Amino acid sequence: MKTIQLRRGKAASLKRFHPWIFSGAIAAMEPGIEEGDVVRVVDEADQFLAIGHYERGSIAVRVLSFTPCDINDSFWTNRLSEAFKLRRALGLVGENDNDIFRLVHGEGDQLPGLVIDVYGATAVMQAHSVGMHVCRQAIARALLAASEGYIRNVYYKSETTLPFKAALGQENSFLAGEADDNVAAEYGLKFHIDWLRGQKTGFFVDQRENRRLLEQYAKGRNVLNMFCYTGGFSVYAMRGGAQLVHSVDSSAKAMDLTRANIALNFPDDARHEGFAEDAFKFLDHIGKRPEDPVYDLIVLDPPAFAKHKDAVHNAIKGYTRLNAIAFEKIKKGGILFTFSCSQAVNKEQFRLAVFTAAAQSGRHVRILHQLHQPADHPINIYHPEGEYLKGLVLYVE
Repeated sequence: MKTIQLRRGKAASLKRFHPWIFSGAIAAMEPGIEEGDVVRVVDEADQFLAIGHYERGSIAVRVLSFTPCDINDSFWTNRLSEAFKLRRALGLVGENDNDIFRLVHGEGDQLPGLVIDVYGATAVMQAHSVGMHVCRQAIARALLAASEGYIRNVYYKSETTLPFKAALGQENSFLAGEADDNVAAEYGLKFHIDWLRGQKTGFFVDQRENRRLLEQYAKGRNVLNMFCYTGGFSVYAMRGGAQLVHSVDSSAKAMDLTRANIALNFPDDARHEGFAEDAFKFLDHIGKRPEDPVYDLIVLDPPAFAKHKDAVHNAIKGYTRLNAIAFEKIKKGGILFTFSCSQAVNKEQFRLAVFTAAAQSGRHVRILHQLHQPADHPINIYHPEGEYLKGLVLYVE
């Protein structure tokens, strides 16, 4: 294992157990270190600090351990066993009519650069670092062992998540087993999971508890689910007794998947209608036709408006505009579920955007719930950057 030495005074964050080492903190590197290698990190006095994966770029090392150890099959099995044990303790492993959950959430599970979502007997693995890509076969073997037979198939889906400059030529494929059945259950509702071509790992697992909350508010309401993707909120609204549910997404493929998920749970139910249309245009047109319904429950769950800090200003303007239109259109006494999944936009910035929109609308608005990512997306207390999902449930008078 080759060594990286940090500059004087650059070890403080590691001593606070932050799992990232930035390139500017590095004083010297032992010759021959390749991207994806496991490296030993020391301070200016050659004292051990951490072990991690090296990568070219701003984040140069992602820490795997703050104590000396070998990164071998036992390491992966132990880490994944701990992750599996937590999800079982949360009641997510085959209980409550649920077999959809996140098993590994990067830094939150002390495995930075790795995401694993479980759909039934299939785990879908994404590497966000070259080091995790290099270790993919060992991780797949450890998954099968750590889950004690629960996971039988491992699908590797990292074509779009690996650093493009690494030129790894990655193709998505099964690393273990194989599965044709892509239907999984979340709190008794069934969903088609498109892990082959879908976004992320095929489903937005992080909104599970928020979908369940929406179900409690849906009875008798006209529901509008914007940026619906696979229609998760729409399916829960249907079960919650909504009077009608309209799903909107700019992607025709997403709308096909939403309709398939509605049909899977509520065949021949006329309450649902889908629209493949730009969200802002759809919202602008609401109420301009006599046949338009008046919505009293609206869901705004857009894709990330800011994927880096340079885009934050424009993202906040986008959130403000989007919420302002929703405040204008929603019926008196309506409920608005509004979200941001932009990691670069913090809670205060998102709330300010929503508050600004409310003020512009002149409506009286009350906060009913403040929402966040669920327990199977844990936040490492030493890595606050891991908190990315922010949401508000608002009552609009």
